[in-house]
Amino acid sequence: MSNRPIGLLDSGIGGLTVLKAVKHLLPDESFIYIGDSARNPYGNRTEKEIIQYTEELVNFLLLHDVKMIVIACNTATALTLTLLKEKLSIPVIGVISAGSREAARLSETGKIGVLATQSTVDSQFYTESIAQERSDVDVTSLACPEFVDLVEANRHTGPDAEQVVAEKLAPLKKQAIDTLILGCTHFPLLADYIQKEMGEEVLLIDSGALTAESIKYVLGEENLAAEAGQDSPTMRIFTTGNEELFREIAAEWMENDSLEIAHISLKGLI
Repeated sequence: MSNRPIGLLDSGIGGLTVLKAVKHLLPDESFIYIGDSARNPYGNRTEKEIIQYTEELVNFLLLHDVKMIVIACNTATALTLTLLKEKLSIPVIGVISAGSREAARLSETGKIGVLATQSTVDSQFYTESIAQERSDVDVTSLACPEFVDLVEANRHTGPDAEQVVAEKLAPLKKQAIDTLILGCTHFPLLADYIQKEMGEEVLLIDSGALTAESIKYVLGEENLAAEAGQDSPTMRIFTTGNEELFREIAAEWMENDSLEIAHISLKGLI
């Protein structure tokens, strides 16, 4: 058993979709989250930059004595998961495998779509991960950097956001997919518009939410779960960006108006 916190990192606000799911599933756990909104989006960064930034976020979390690292960012998962697993002595979990398994299991036609950042699409990580689960699949990936921008700017609701989603997904609607992976943790905040545009017959897979089950499993296997009923599990959230904007989005998504959001400068990470 361990009451040390679980550390989560993301390129910005999107990883809160993972934090929300994990907090709901594991209410006795404590959490430290850092979102690198100052350098968001990661999706158009070079591989070298993404690795460097992710390692800086990991080092910040390690200073807080976390018992597990959750890479709550698909782009960072695709490019750093293997590296970090080799370097660290604590468990490291990404957000791609769980979604890939679920999509492969549930797709009836084998025609699966993936919405992600450009870096995640270019890495082919989802395509390869799905193929490991099932051979008779046809994966169509679509880079949607505009979706990340909408969420980070708190413009992910309203007619303008709905129009951006509709225009971006138009080519994908022609592919006759039956399952669609939200391959970026920002995208669940646009899930209603995505579902409306793709149609109710298309199953949306939220990789981040599914990752919560993986976290629970690993904590049990490693005997790292927090004691049940501990008095005061904590949740600390840091951002490298605008803390007021971050708080506004986080309060809505986490359904908690009393969240404490602290700013950490980039100099504090390096």
